[in-house]
Amino acid sequence: MKYLIVVVAFVALASANVLKVTDEQKLAAIQRAKECGQQEGISREQALALRAGNFEDTDPKVKCFANCFLEKSGFVVDGNIKPDVVLAKLGPIAGEDKIKEIQGKCDSLKGADKCDTSYQLYKCYSNNRAQI
Repeated sequence: MKYLIVVVAFVALASANVLKVTDEQKLAAIQRAKECGQQEGISREQALALRAGNFEDTDPKVKCFANCFLEKSGFVVDGNIKPDVVLAKLGPIAGEDKIKEIQGKCDSLKGADKCDTSYQLYKCYSNNRAQI
């Protein structure tokens, strides 16, 4: 699990012990993370730092990893968040009201490019996980 960024990364928005995520969802997220890690060439250390919520590394590869993962998850298309998909996938796990609250804080974020936008979205959702 070299590139295990999060057990369910964006899908969970928090640690797996807080949210109820199926084994199938975990495996799918692990596979997406692995594929994106290899595609973008991030190091194990970068992956672990991002998983831990450390956003000090602004390497473009890390940002493009976030974009790759969110695109493969269906949350982002061409640098634009898909709020209906986020709500449909995360609402049953974390509660629709909680997801809508986080969407209100995060979904309007825009970065310099699609990788930066996805990174900013991931960071915002991650930083708001305490509310989930």
